[in-house]
Amino acid sequence: QVQLVESGGGLVQAGGSLRLSCAAFGRTFSTYTMGWFRQAPGKEREFVAAISWRGTSTYYADSVKGRFTISRDNAKNTAYLQMNSLKPEDTAVYYCAATRYSSSLQRVDRYDYWGQGTQVTVSS
Repeated sequence: QVQLVESGGGLVQAGGSLRLSCAAFGRTFSTYTMGWFRQAPGKEREFVAAISWRGTSTYYADSVKGRFTISRDNAKNTAYLQMNSLKPEDTAVYYCAATRYSSSLQRVDRYDYWGQGTQVTVSS
């Protein structure tokens, strides 16, 4: 069992940066692949990024590649999403999630555990 708690969201101007954190509570955090998803009003939840349990492999949606960086610190049971060059279209609730799968990580149904989400709003 893993409980996930996101933090770090907020209001930022276009071009700015935010760093999201996902704190995990459970003894097996280091064995899970971690993912970040986002959901804007009226839209489906979409994949943003994922990182393997060792942190050696990362995956990104094309829309955030080159601007966002996913990382993790297994000693702190925490995953991060560094978001730079933010755009108004990045506005959404951001969720972290955990899975034991290592493929098809862009699929929502691959993930077993989800956080409650943190709001990110980018003003133009």
